[in-house]
Amino acid sequence: MRWVGNWLTGRTQRVVVDSSFLNWQPVTSGVPQGSIWGPTLFNIFISDLDDGIKCTLMKFADDTKLSGEADTLEGRATLQEDLDRLEEWANKNLMKFSKDKCKVLHLGKHNPGVQHSLGSTWLGRNSVEMDVGVLVDNKLNMSEQQCGTAAKPANRMLGCFNKGITSRDKVIIFPALLRACQVTLGILYSVFVPTIQKQMWTGSKLSREGPQR
Repeated sequence: MRWVGNWLTGRTQRVVVDSSFLNWQPVTSGVPQGSIWGPTLFNIFISDLDDGIKCTLMKFADDTKLSGEADTLEGRATLQEDLDRLEEWANKNLMKFSKDKCKVLHLGKHNPGVQHSLGSTWLGRNSVEMDVGVLVDNKLNMSEQQCGTAAKPANRMLGCFNKGITSRDKVIIFPALLRACQVTLGILYSVFVPTIQKQMWTGSKLSREGPQR
């Protein structure tokens, strides 16, 4: 523990612009970036965050999600009590939640949409939230957003092909598209779509040998 304490204390930093240097200043918080100890100490620090929590608490890095049932008065009250516990934990550990980024997503058609607070701040509502890279809306209908998100890089890729490949021969375009998809999705092809590898090899062979007459 003394070694960890020495690693966290007595650190200084300064700003360098071209040949100008500012005076060294003490670093009173945080850990050195890129270290193995950083995430480990952070996990230890927040290990008691879910103590006493009755709803479902999910932690991913510095992102925290609290979810619970809202179809009964008891469920809504429990959710608010857990929010109060999180606020107490933050105050006790000299931490602050970014309350302007904390939003409530009400799921389901018959959700009463009760407003909740974190401390003295009423939380805003969103109809769509990003959860670890996946868009989730209040109707649990993700197809439209996901298609729109997937269409953007696909259209960019097709635009590059349209400008960079003058030939419209399927024997040339097909393996080129497959190779681009392989770079984008990587090993997912070999795991989820095993037949793609065989098709890619066949397309590459046709591209090298050319169409047979």
